[in-house]
Amino acid sequence: MSNEELQRWNQRFGAAGYIFGTAPNAFLASYAHRLRPGWHALCVADGEGRNSVWLAERGLEVSAFDLSPVGVEKARRIAAERGVGVRYEVASVYDWKWPEAAFDLVAAIFVQFADPAMRSFMFEHMVRALRPGGLLLLEGYAPRQAQFGTGGPKRAENLYSETLLRDAFASLEIEVLREYETVLGEGTQHCGRSALIDLVARKPAVPEAGD
Repeated sequence: MSNEELQRWNQRFGAAGYIFGTAPNAFLASYAHRLRPGWHALCVADGEGRNSVWLAERGLEVSAFDLSPVGVEKARRIAAERGVGVRYEVASVYDWKWPEAAFDLVAAIFVQFADPAMRSFMFEHMVRALRPGGLLLLEGYAPRQAQFGTGGPKRAENLYSETLLRDAFASLEIEVLREYETVLGEGTQHCGRSALIDLVARKPAVPEAGD
């Protein structure tokens, strides 16, 4: 990612308060019943920390990274205020180390800064980072979002379609893949009528000997 992009995110996260709010993403929170204390979780491009902190509060062991040191500092601050520990790193999608088969959960919430080349790299490494049986939770904006202008990428190529996600995660067992419209209220940046797409998928478990 370019230095110009880094400066843009630093400037956005440098605003007073938390621009996406401090509550977890609603889609992520709706899967609280699937989470287990002690799970190892990864939050991709976690920004100001609302989702990683919420997962840590559920008893998960959470790692998170973001390109912006300003965003990561705000994430560390909210984690300290809420009394949880999260392993934060400042890194780009390309620079983060992406351990293999390390996480029971990978959460990617509105990571649509990625152009198609970066997105392919990121999706491939998200799958690689999941343990067998691990869960992927991903939410983004669908193509109809261009009609609303209530958040999300300006470039149409960065939006997600069902076909794009089904192809990208063909190696996973897809449990939920749906486009829909709803009203978002996540800080000042995701606010108003929105066209969303959700993906819930699981990495196939390794068959036991004799199966």
